[in-house]
Amino acid sequence: MDGTWESTEGDPLLERGSAKWDRAARYLRVAMILHAHPGGIGAQEIADRIGASKRTVYRDLRAMTDDAGLPLWQDGGKWGLEEDAFLPPLKLTLHEAMTLFLAARVLAKASDEHDTELIGAFVKLAQVLPPVLSEHIQATVDAVAQAPRNERFTRVFRTLTEAWAHRRVVEIVYDPSAYDAKRPRRRTRVRPYVIEPSALTHALYLIGWDEEREARRTFKVERILEASLTPRRFEAEPGRSPARDLLRAWDVISDEDPVEVVIRFEPSVARRAAETRWHPSQQIETLADGSLRWSGRVAGLREIRIWILGWGADAEVLQPAELRHDVAAELRRAAGRYDEAESPVEAPTAVEAPAAVTSAPTTRRAASRSRPNQ
Repeated sequence: MDGTWESTEGDPLLERGSAKWDRAARYLRVAMILHAHPGGIGAQEIADRIGASKRTVYRDLRAMTDDAGLPLWQDGGKWGLEEDAFLPPLKLTLHEAMTLFLAARVLAKASDEHDTELIGAFVKLAQVLPPVLSEHIQATVDAVAQAPRNERFTRVFRTLTEAWAHRRVVEIVYDPSAYDAKRPRRRTRVRPYVIEPSALTHALYLIGWDEEREARRTFKVERILEASLTPRRFEAEPGRSPARDLLRAWDVISDEDPVEVVIRFEPSVARRAAETRWHPSQQIETLADGSLRWSGRVAGLREIRIWILGWGADAEVLQPAELRHDVAAELRRAAGRYDEAESPVEAPTAVEAPAAVTSAPTTRRAASRSRPNQ
């Protein structure tokens, strides 16, 4: 991938693409033309190069500025890109490009937001992949493009990216989670350490130093209502690595102390539970009755709790006691909900009663209806 996308006339990928795909690909071609002309280029010349009308080019330039947020400039009838709009060209082999695409696919499946940057990355990858693979990328772009637009999220995410990349302190207004429902929205300044996607919640999280609380905190990006860069810069924490810290987390919460978690899996799911490396610290042991003993040191009990509940009655928390009681209480509440939902409005008479009345599900049956399909 060498950055030379200017000449794409007759590109079969673009000819067979959908309208959204064609538009995204055209934006990319215009951007590459602007990138190749640091001194600027006129709209008519751009139109001639891409085979479109001048009016279409003007519309594209406005959309690239307003929707995609590209830093364009206009001077004396010429259009151009700011010098730092693109990173240096990246040369990739077919297999390297495919690896990046698969990683981006995971992000696309885990994201519920319209992501302009992700769409742009997919379009660029399509330029260096064979048509068979490019068709799959096109389908991915169409799926991502259908997600509803959230201008606030896009604006906040871009600000956080700038702050993280340049180690700038960012000021945010944060809406509390359900666990902090009694707390009002608050304004604080954060030193961004990393932005991490969550496989559990299909969301992005900012992990950084909360200057107001003087502690490392995890913020859900969707709950950040405002974000603005400050002129202050910060240095990385000596001896700390966000990537290493995340190895302690079950998903993204790494600002809690790790706790030893022990789970027993029923024989019916033992093999399935053992097939996956769920956490770097995990240890597994097959017991005499065919069940599986799983253990690991995990930060973020709220996150692993979600995973455990997904196994229903096939997973039993042995420790810590706090997590065991929490999971048991949740399963009892779930069973009670099913009991209420399946109770008849009017009890049948003795004559009408069937020979075997179907009872409401037990805790085990109700809970086992939802488990990971690994």
